[in-house]
Amino acid sequence: MHPASDSAPVRGRVAVVYNPIKVKVAKLRASVAAEERRSGWAESTWHETAASDDGRAAAQEAASTTPDVVLIVGGDGTLRVAAEVLHTTGIPMALLPVGTGNLFARNLRLPLNDIDLSVRTAFTGANRPIDIAFAELEAEGQPPSRHAFLVMAGVGLDASMAANTNARLKKRVGWLAYTDPIARSVFGNKQIDLSYRRDDEKRRSMAAHTVIVGNCGTLTANILLLPAAVPDDGILDAVAFRPRGGAGWTKIGYGLAFNRFFHRTAFGRFLALFLPTSRTLRYTTARRLELRFARPEEIQLDGDPFGLVTAATLTVLHHGLTLRAPSPS
Repeated sequence: MHPASDSAPVRGRVAVVYNPIKVKVAKLRASVAAEERRSGWAESTWHETAASDDGRAAAQEAASTTPDVVLIVGGDGTLRVAAEVLHTTGIPMALLPVGTGNLFARNLRLPLNDIDLSVRTAFTGANRPIDIAFAELEAEGQPPSRHAFLVMAGVGLDASMAANTNARLKKRVGWLAYTDPIARSVFGNKQIDLSYRRDDEKRRSMAAHTVIVGNCGTLTANILLLPAAVPDDGILDAVAFRPRGGAGWTKIGYGLAFNRFFHRTAFGRFLALFLPTSRTLRYTTARRLELRFARPEEIQLDGDPFGLVTAATLTVLHHGLTLRAPSPS
C-alpha cells in the first residue's frame, strides 16, 4: 500500500490487465507505483494475460477485485475483449495502447507510446461515457454468438486483411504486412451478395465488395473512412464499397483520400454540396443493422477474424462503457 500519509484515507485502486510481451513491465510497474504514491491510492492489482486466452480471463479477474478503474495494456483486440467483460460492471476503463494499429486510441486521441501519461490518466483522468457495439453472428451448424466491438466490423476486404495477414510479418513491419491481402482482394474484386435491414425498415438486397460498420471513423495513416462516425452518439455508421473494375477502385481511392477535406473543412463541405453522390462508396447509418449473406463470408471485429458467417446483426449500446480519458487542460 502507498498512502499519502499514515492518516490519509486511501482514495482508490487500479487493476492492471497487461500482456508482458507487449510492454516493458518494469517501467510500467515503476510508473504505476509512482502514481500510487502521488495520488494516495492503494497498491494496484496485476492481471497478466495468458497465451492461451484472449485476455478475457485477466479482465474478469480484474473486475472481480472491484477496482475504481481498470488499466488495459494492449491493442484493439485486447481492448475489445476487456470492454465486453467490463461494460456490465460500470467500472471505468483506461488504456495504454501497445498494439500495431491502436485505432481506438487514435480515434479518441488518447496518448500513444507514453507509459507515464497513460498511467497518470488512469489515476487522474476524467470519465467519459462512450458507446459499445455488438455483433450477433450466425454460422452454419453453430449457435449464434455475440461479441463486442469498439472500432469497426467488416466483411470483404476488411475481413480478408484480418484473416490472411501473416502475424509474424505484421509484428515486424506493421501495416505494410497488409499489402498482399489488399492486393489479392482488390484484383480479385469478388462481390458479396447480401440483404440488409436498417432498424425497422424493409429488407433490401445489394452486391458489394466490402461492407464496414463502425463506431469510429478513422483508419491508420489518418484515412477517414466513416466521416460521420462519432463514438458516443448512439449510432452506427456503415459504408459499402461497390467498385466496377479498376476505375471503380480509383474512385474509392479518391473518395477516401479526400474524405477529410470534404467533411472536416468548411470549404470542403461547401464544395461537396455541388458534387454528385458517389455510387462506389455508399454510406448509411442505423442503430441496428442486419446483414444476411447469400454465401458464408469472413467477418472481422476490431481487427480480429471471426471466421465464416451467414448473418450478422450489429447493434449499439449508447453510453454503454465508461472510458478514463485525459482531463481537459
